[in-house]
Parts: sequence; structure tokens; C-alpha cells
Amino acid sequence: MGRRLNFIKILAAAALTFTALVFSACGGVSAEQSGGPVPASPAEASAGTGTRSSEPSVLVPEAPGTQEFAAEDAVIDLSNVSQGYACALYTGDSEKVKFQISCGSETYNYDLRTGKQEVFPLNCGNGSYRFSILRNIEGDKYAAVCAGTADVVLENEFLPYLYPNQYVNFTPQSAAVAQGAALAEGAADDLDVIARVYDYVIDNISYDYDKADAVAGETGYLPDADETLGTKKGICFDYASLMTAMLRSQRIPTRLVIGYVTTGGKEIYHAWISVYIEGTGWIDNIIYFDGTDWVRMDPTLAASSGEKENYTGGGDSYNAMYNY
Repeated sequence: MGRRLNFIKILAAAALTFTALVFSACGGVSAEQSGGPVPASPAEASAGTGTRSSEPSVLVPEAPGTQEFAAEDAVIDLSNVSQGYACALYTGDSEKVKFQISCGSETYNYDLRTGKQEVFPLNCGNGSYRFSILRNIEGDKYAAVCAGTADVVLENEFLPYLYPNQYVNFTPQSAAVAQGAALAEGAADDLDVIARVYDYVIDNISYDYDKADAVAGETGYLPDADETLGTKKGICFDYASLMTAMLRSQRIPTRLVIGYVTTGGKEIYHAWISVYIEGTGWIDNIIYFDGTDWVRMDPTLAASSGEKENYTGGGDSYNAMYNY
């Protein structure tokens, strides 16, 4: 990923109180775990006679530095905001650094890893955005290291949900991309691909309760789609990220959604996905129709419960907070 650093100090640090988005294990899934993983070979995944192309299409983010805000140890690259993403890099010595994107009434806060240029989606569509790299001063107080604004006009409204980003990280060489192509081979259409990917994930990925306990209450956890695919287990964030990566690489706009789901009278912080079907629009409930509504496509709860309807049948039980 290319970049050009113009070290122009543009902003004096200003202290502010920063509340981080805490999303790690997305709450404990209390349902009884389903049976063990069911292996699915590429040959098995390829069954079908459809003519839809399964050739992957992976959009690769770049940071050429043609439009950027920079400080001595931080740079925000906005060269490709029309493609639906921004890049951020911090090379200083602060242990806690955030990247903040504000658009309208919405604010997205991300943990920014030192020395690694990362990609972040622009989720508010067209409009004015403010970008800030913030370093921790003490407690929950942060200071701006680098900041700037940009008026965003997307070339395509779906681009933020086709590119990889920090939460849905994949490349043309990713195992998740190859598995997505294998599953899509012989599919009739996008809906068929979505069903195959969904079925594969809920049949092959087990909920990792140990991992959920280990990361509970922590900030900064990032899913790894290839690791989830290799270990065949993960928490809800891992499920949603893997599925999103496979679908995006098959040219299907897919949102990773974070919010609250109500189960058994309790609200659980959770992740699920939404997909775009041409002619229908953005939908969540697309796997099967229960007579009244489509069942919510939420791979984690479906995999950990033999009675999916108890968890996914009612749209009122889901409250989306953030899209990625």
C-alpha cells in the first residue's frame, strides 16, 4: 500500500474525553452449542449448475498521499475518499491511539495500531467528514495529534461495503477469498451465493466460549477471517467478519453490523451482517421465510442454537448501532 509522507504539523493537541467503543466478545451466547463442524470440501461446495461467475473481485485500498493531513508521527490519507475509505497511520510512542471519524450526528472510534497503516470505511455516504488521530494522555482523556476534514462524494454508494477494512481484512491471496470462490462455483445468483456462504459458516464454525471469556471487556480486538477459517471457531465478531469477507470478494455489498440483540429478555452486544440484493435492496432477513418474515441472517446465533427462530425471527430484537 503506497503512501507519501508530507510531515506538516497542522494541529496543536487539544485534550478531550474519549469514550471507546467496547466490542470484544459481544456478550455470551447462552444457547447450547450445535454439533461439531461439518467439513465441506471445495468439490462439495461447488455442486450446482448456475452460470454466475465465481471469480473473486478484491478491491485493494491504496494511500498515495495525494490528499492528506500529517503531523510528525501521524498521517491521515484521504486520497481515495471517493472510493469509500480513509487510511490512517501512527508511528509515535503512545501506547493508546484512536482514529475517529465523525459524520453528521455519528461518530466512529477505532483503535489504531502503531506502525501499521490501516483502512477505515466511510459509512455515512456523501457529506462532510472530520477525521482525527488521537493519543491517550491519561485515563479516558485523549489529545488530537492530527486532524482534518473532507467533503465526500462517493463514486458508488456500495464501495464502503466492498473494500476490505480494519474489521473486515482480506486480500486477493486470503484463504477466505478462495473459500468464497469455491462456495460460489455453480451458484445461480447472488442469493444462492449468500445462502451457501451462510450455510458453510454455521455448519463449520463453532462458537469459541473460551475466546469470548478471554476478550470480554477488552477493547481493540480485531477479527482475522483466515484464522477463523483455519481454526473453525470464533466469537460473533469473527463469524460476521469471515462471512462479510467472503461475500465482498464475490462482489456482493455486505455490511458488518454492530448493535444489540435481545435474547431471553437480556440485551447482548452483538455483530451480524446485512447484504444488498439487486432489485431488493439492503436486507437482513434473507435465508428463509417463516410465514411472516424472513429469518435474520445472523451466523453466530444460528450456529449456536438448534432453534434459530428463538433468536433470529423477530426484527424488533435487533438494534443496529454501527455499520462497517
